[in-house]
Amino acid sequence: MRPAVETVGAVGAGVDPAPVPAPVPHMPPTVPIRPLRFRELLDEPFALIQAHLRTFAVLGGSALVLAVLGVLGLTGLVSHLTDGSDAGTAWAAILATAAGVWLVRLVLRGATVAIGLADFHGVRYGVLDGLRAAGRRAMPLVIAQIMFTLTGIGVLLLGSVLVITFPLALIWLSHVRARRFVAEPVIVAEQAGFGGGVARSKELVHGGVWSTAGLWLTQRCIFAVLAVPAFGIPFFLSDFSGTHRWAVITLLVGGFLLVVTVSEIVEATSRVLCYISRRCVREGMDIRIPGDRR
Repeated sequence: MRPAVETVGAVGAGVDPAPVPAPVPHMPPTVPIRPLRFRELLDEPFALIQAHLRTFAVLGGSALVLAVLGVLGLTGLVSHLTDGSDAGTAWAAILATAAGVWLVRLVLRGATVAIGLADFHGVRYGVLDGLRAAGRRAMPLVIAQIMFTLTGIGVLLLGSVLVITFPLALIWLSHVRARRFVAEPVIVAEQAGFGGGVARSKELVHGGVWSTAGLWLTQRCIFAVLAVPAFGIPFFLSDFSGTHRWAVITLLVGGFLLVVTVSEIVEATSRVLCYISRRCVREGMDIRIPGDRR
């Protein structure tokens, strides 16, 4: 059996309920355990990703390839069943891509959060370790992802009734997202259920909701900038592949899923950093009593 790394809780909060198994030697965390400023919450996810670059590259690349193959397979099946109907093929591609995006975000969010949390315990997780850790909390993570999707759709639909209200809907959505921003890290790190994870997230983010909402909105802007070259690549490659229907579908689906893959890994690492930072702010997790060997 693998030894367990004992995780000391915050001052007055006892021992964290989820000890982390140590598949590799204990190492110092990549990011310091202390309250992080807004700019650090934007920058440090990339430091965490760089420290696990190979792991995240394999994880993201595998998810991307499997998702693209799944979308193309479903689209091809529907196209075959509808005798190559343009409308049938288009709707199949759209719906299959939406399903692929949902699954990719679910898998990447859970595994990335587990890998990031292990790093803070001085443990380097591989891809399989991250997937196993997320798999142990599969049910609450799936429920969290379902509610995440339904909330986003509901808020944006209400805000899209009038064009002028859409920016207000984004601000409203950012507030909603901020209050639940660290729910997944709570679910994985503290073995919480969905309801407990959401309640704990609201408790931790209390007093920093709007700064977290600003972080979420800023990340959306960064992802939009990243999407420009990602979508430029398919159009560039279409000059060589031509404008055949399946070539265009493959390039567009691949470009869109690439943006989703990269942005989800960045956002998930941000959730971990925000979780650690808010625990330091709210519970003094970064404070250690001299001589305490718990």
